[in-house]
Parts: sequence; structure tokens; C-alpha cells
Amino acid sequence: MTHTTGRSGPGDSDAVLLVAGAADWALGGLAAAVEGVRGLLARADARELAEEGRRDLRARGRLALDRLPGATASPAYLEVLARHAAARRAGGGQRDDG
Repeated sequence: MTHTTGRSGPGDSDAVLLVAGAADWALGGLAAAVEGVRGLLARADARELAEEGRRDLRARGRLALDRLPGATASPAYLEVLARHAAARRAGGGQRDDG
């Protein structure tokens, strides 16, 4: 359903309306973000929350860098274990059967 105000003017072009709508949407989001930050600053556990956020951002950053083409990835965990086991067997002839 389309509502009109009964007035028309030079700002009724589609591009102007889209830009005005996007700006209004962005300002609404910014106001919500500012309100959220105020709420976070009022928390008693702000330090722990900030540290948790830092850990999460580091983990996300590591994942993002690992997805980049040509990124140097560390060898898989099981591959490292297999190499250690092979080196032990070759070096001392001992087995880890327990």
C-alpha cells in the first residue's frame, strides 16, 4: 500500500527517494548502535565482555586470513602427529603401543 502526502515537488524522483530512505535507515541503525554501546558501558562485567570480544575478533580474523588464496596454512593437526610418530620410530625404533 502506497501512502502519499498530497504534495509533489522536485524531490519526488526515484533516486532522491531511495537516497532519503537509505539515509533514514542508516541513521536509525546508528541510533540503535549508540544505544547499544551505552548499555554495554553500563555493565559491571565490561572488562570481561571486551576481552571476550577481542578473542572473538582474533578468531574471526584468523579464519578470514586462512580463507585468502595463497595464505600459508599451518599443517593439519593429524599430519603433525603422524610426522612426530614417524620421526620417533625412525630415530629410536620405539613404538607407542602402551
